[in-house]
Amino acid sequence: MAREIAEQPAAVQRTLDRLLPQRESLRELVGERRRVLLVARGSSDNAAVYGRYLLEVGAGVPAALAAPSVATHYRARLDLTDTLVVSVSQSGSTQEIVESQAWARECGAATAAVTNVADSPLAAAADLALVTQAGPELAVPATKTYVTQLAAVAVLADALGAGIGDDLARVPEEISRLSGADVEAAARLLADAEHVVVSGRGLLMGTALETALKLEETCLTPVRGYSYADLRHGPISVVTSGIAAVLVAAQDGPLAEPMVELAADLRSRGAHIVGIGGGTAFAEACDVHLAGPELPEAVAPLATIVPAQLMIERLARDLGLDPDNPRGLKKVTQTDA
Repeated sequence: MAREIAEQPAAVQRTLDRLLPQRESLRELVGERRRVLLVARGSSDNAAVYGRYLLEVGAGVPAALAAPSVATHYRARLDLTDTLVVSVSQSGSTQEIVESQAWARECGAATAAVTNVADSPLAAAADLALVTQAGPELAVPATKTYVTQLAAVAVLADALGAGIGDDLARVPEEISRLSGADVEAAARLLADAEHVVVSGRGLLMGTALETALKLEETCLTPVRGYSYADLRHGPISVVTSGIAAVLVAAQDGPLAEPMVELAADLRSRGAHIVGIGGGTAFAEACDVHLAGPELPEAVAPLATIVPAQLMIERLARDLGLDPDNPRGLKKVTQTDA
């Protein structure tokens, strides 16, 4: 896992080099279609959450996350003739996602596949395959495949009008800079906590959910991932001493200040705060702070996840666990037997 985290700058650069030239093909595939529907599970679903926000906020394209069971179990017939369906799967072999893509085409959608395996069933059946260039990933927890998926959906958003091409060019260097982060204090704080919650909002929401997922599957600790708003709507009432909160934030954007306020509120309730990213005020509101990227909010998620990955890998080892092979998990998950 540590080695594959270190490979991410090169993996993202290769992915951008491969996918940015496909922007015109993406625009041609979309044509007059006005909506995007993203289909994914697990870490890929968290990449899709970022894609949804970026498409709507950056490109002005209505986007949504699909419920794959609508296709695979309920077999609902929807009119998707006005929709680009983007299926995201690192292996391209998860049967539920493959079946959902086939269903989408039967319903009239154009289809694009984001996968790390060029000869996968998902890539072969899509109208257009966006093949990430992470290379083989041996550790079970997705790191470089997740970050290259973020790059792929960012390229999609840029093709549809987000205007982030210049900022994407800066991402590999920022990932490289963050790959040497000192995460010892953050891991120690989490190791001593009775319970952990993770929160973010907006374009960083997917980063928060991915951080929570990685903490659960790698460190075998039940963790709740909340949006800022959902945490405010009730669960914040149980935050007290013994709870650690991991908060992820961008250094700019309309949600930077609310994340500072959330950190201060949680600390006043007795929680200990690990902050990732954000600006100076956010760092000062946290007990332990891990610096994020010097990138605008629209592309910050591609690098903000890196300190979280390092922290989680270190925490797993501190707990005497094997971060590469978490108990009960496989690299390719088949949702149904």
